Amino acid sequence: QVQLVESGGGLVQAGGSLRLSCVASGRLFSYYWMGWFRQPPGKEREFVAAIRWSGDNTYYADSVKGRFTMSRDNAKNTVYLQMNSLKPEDTAVYYCAATRTSQAMRAIATYGDWGQGTQVTVSP
Repeated sequence: QVQLVESGGGLVQAGGSLRLSCVASGRLFSYYWMGWFRQPPGKEREFVAAIRWSGDNTYYADSVKGRFTMSRDNAKNTVYLQMNSLKPEDTAVYYCAATRTSQAMRAIATYGDWGQGTQVTVSP
């Protein structure tokens, strides 16, 4: 099992930027994908981005492609989500997640380990 702790959320005006961090601890070598998901108020949780823990593959939801960038620092056991050109519709609780499964990295059910979430609020 791996423990995940997110940070970096906050309140920002539309057009602004935030960088989320997710520090992971535990037996990380067995994990394949690290993902970011978000849950807007009153809506279901949705996929945002995913990155291979040991590789360069990165995938994004269409709604954030070109604005968000996911990266990792293996030495620090940390993944990041750089969010630029933020919009009010990006307002959500953002969650970091990890999975040992190599497939279906966009699916919530794929991920067995989750952080507690960090709130991102984008004002108009």
